[in-house]
Amino acid sequence: MRPLELEPEQMRQMGYRVVDTLVDYWHKLPHQPIGSRPPREVLEPLLAEPIPTTPQPFEQVLQEFQQRVLPHIVHVDHPRYFAFVPAPNNYVGALADALAAGMNIFVGTWMVGAGATQVERVVVDWLRQLLGMPESAGGLFVSGGSVANLVALTAARQHQLGENFSHGTVYFSDQTHSCVERALRILGFRKEQLRILPADERFRLPLDALEAQLARDRAAGWQPFCIVANAGTTNTGAVDPLPELVQLCRREGLWLHVDGAYGAAMILTEEGKQQLQGIGEVDSLAIDPHKGFYQPMAAGCVLVRQFEHLRNTFRILPPYLQDKEQGLPGIDLCDYGVELSRGFRALKLWMSLKVFGLEAFRQAMEHNLHLARYAEAKLREYQHWQIVSPATLGIVAFRYAPPELPDTAADALNRALVDKMMRDGFAMVSSTVLRGRTTLRMCTLNPRATEADVDETIARLNRFASQSAC
Repeated sequence: MRPLELEPEQMRQMGYRVVDTLVDYWHKLPHQPIGSRPPREVLEPLLAEPIPTTPQPFEQVLQEFQQRVLPHIVHVDHPRYFAFVPAPNNYVGALADALAAGMNIFVGTWMVGAGATQVERVVVDWLRQLLGMPESAGGLFVSGGSVANLVALTAARQHQLGENFSHGTVYFSDQTHSCVERALRILGFRKEQLRILPADERFRLPLDALEAQLARDRAAGWQPFCIVANAGTTNTGAVDPLPELVQLCRREGLWLHVDGAYGAAMILTEEGKQQLQGIGEVDSLAIDPHKGFYQPMAAGCVLVRQFEHLRNTFRILPPYLQDKEQGLPGIDLCDYGVELSRGFRALKLWMSLKVFGLEAFRQAMEHNLHLARYAEAKLREYQHWQIVSPATLGIVAFRYAPPELPDTAADALNRALVDKMMRDGFAMVSSTVLRGRTTLRMCTLNPRATEADVDETIARLNRFASQSAC
């Protein structure tokens, strides 16, 4: 047998074993701890080894993964992973990833990947329709929100400023995800070109302060070109005033980009429809199907109001790609973003929507938003818990603050609660800083989470907090 080949029956047995492992994992996960965060000095010796030079039985390698790797991660798809923004997946999406990887499907050019390219175009258009963007809009799948924001902001820079962007300024609130500032740094913007405005009392981009800053910058010779708005901040789920920002950008000739990595998908829900009014009018948008649409990582998507802005920004035709231009014209997605080697990321959302139907996703999202409101209500039943930001798009921010405890001591206690919960292993929450004080947050975005999960998580938080405060 040639190197790197296996007999068909052996391949089947290996595949069956992996499927059995996944099914057992999914079935048992709600009854397992959230996971662990071992110290490096423990984990590194456990997995360190020379490069293997001789074959090892597949079952042995799979068992090593189960025994030495899997116990030493935090399960971001766990129903009680309420920290950061969870990444709940679904089984159909996982099978789709296996198909795409197993067949090594390339989605960079129409010449090689026409069928896969068309599937991606269809899925992108489904997202466009759900978000209410015009038919001129289009986009592509990327690894996640960080790259989606980078691609959109590159298009904004090119369209608005061209090659000379040394005086361009961009505006966003201090609640904006750090990947936006990182993207702007990659794009060559200096710190003095970024206008990071303190959020208002609802953790939104403040319109009055924004307009005043625009006027000051124009008077000083700067070139305002882009506003970055949030459709669901990581801290609180806040949504910036999109209809007003659309009007402002049209009036001022600015590009309006929205980071809706997790929140934009909530357009399917009643709460989302109210919060996200105006989202279809923006110039570009980042959305992560591996968050709101429960897909395996990595599945981000960038949408631009005028699809050709992406091609105008990214297309370069070297001689070794000239063959892709021959014959009937197609859509070469490598011309619309930063990647030439592109995997078939859209397949998982395409298959999931077809197998489950859109209504199943709507119901799952409604359940997630209900759980956040339910968590807020339960927190209000306990003494000494303050709601810092009410449940919004699946996130509630709160803080343990007995009146007799100084603010700095309460800050330390709340930070310690994150570690106590992780060591306990039942559930995980995360912390942030809001209005200068350490604050806890729960993000209830896993459709497999239950009210009982929320009840017990808050009960344990309260018990640990009460014990620590004594």
